[in-house]
Amino acid sequence: MNDPQQAHQHDGPVFHAAVSGAQFAWNNETVTQNQQNNDVVAPGFEALAHLVTELRRQLPGAGLADQDREDADAAAQEVLAELTGPQTPEPGRLRRALNGLKGALAPVATGVAAGAAVGAQEWAQEAIRSLAAAV
Repeated sequence: MNDPQQAHQHDGPVFHAAVSGAQFAWNNETVTQNQQNNDVVAPGFEALAHLVTELRRQLPGAGLADQDREDADAAAQEVLAELTGPQTPEPGRLRRALNGLKGALAPVATGVAAGAAVGAQEWAQEAIRSLAAAV
């Protein structure tokens, strides 16, 4: 006897893992979507969150190689996730994320990064000093 095969027909996207914060428009000719993320920064960490957000905004102009810029951005996102998470920021995790961000900026600060933009060395040095002073 043959077992009947299962046929799946889906009229929309199918996800086989958790999906959070995503927006989808399905079978729509024109769509306008807006999303606002109002993450609340842990009290006492507002200045650090602002600093890291500003550093992320300035990263594309720093002259980092693509992989180094992606690493720096990932470390910055990790810092922000720790600062805006549901729990009080865990000092060890925050310190490691900040060290990763400072480490990603170090090649620019020391002048080792090839192709760094004019003024990027001073920018990176100041960023590292600011990150160190913020915690």
